[in-house]
Amino acid sequence: MPSHPVSPLPERRQVLRAAALLAAVIPLAACSKADDPLAEQARAGNGKNYIAGDGSVQEYGLETRGDPLDLNGTTYEGKHISADQLQGKVTVLNFWYAACAPCRLEAPHLSKLSKAFASKGVQFFGVNVRDEKATAAAFERTFKITYPSMPDADGSILLSMTEYVPPQAVPTTLVLDRQGRVAARLLGEADESTLKALISDLVSEPA
Repeated sequence: MPSHPVSPLPERRQVLRAAALLAAVIPLAACSKADDPLAEQARAGNGKNYIAGDGSVQEYGLETRGDPLDLNGTTYEGKHISADQLQGKVTVLNFWYAACAPCRLEAPHLSKLSKAFASKGVQFFGVNVRDEKATAAAFERTFKITYPSMPDADGSILLSMTEYVPPQAVPTTLVLDRQGRVAARLLGEADESTLKALISDLVSEPA
């Protein structure tokens, strides 16, 4: 597995530092319905009913990415997703559940980016750590999410990725390179501009 000290490129530090500063000084924009109490709760920062990540972004250099993820799950629609499907494509893997306030805030950004990068061969998968199919489907309709999610109420997928995903840090987003290796991790609500930059970098890497 990769060692955790990471040496991102200087320009990447500048991009991520700028994103962090903007997040600190610009109020969160309305990303979901105005009457969404969970979204308002996240904006208020009171942290009720969920344990969120700390908002940190970690990148893994080529030499520290380690082995491909051993992904094994089945979508709500019954399609099996395996590690083989991570090969050859940049992949975004988002851990979420419907009642998680920051998940609701980031959902429109994930939906937007999944569509924007589809023509570049980037695939998105969700891992839902709590919900039944009907609850997850309602969330996906609300936020116009078209990529599939895998239910993980038993924690089997999460358990296989504890090297990267703290069990109580939801949402967490992993960005995988074309070999299925973790190239970046976002703990907490995924900032759109930061995630876009991370994906773009991996799309630009030699196949």
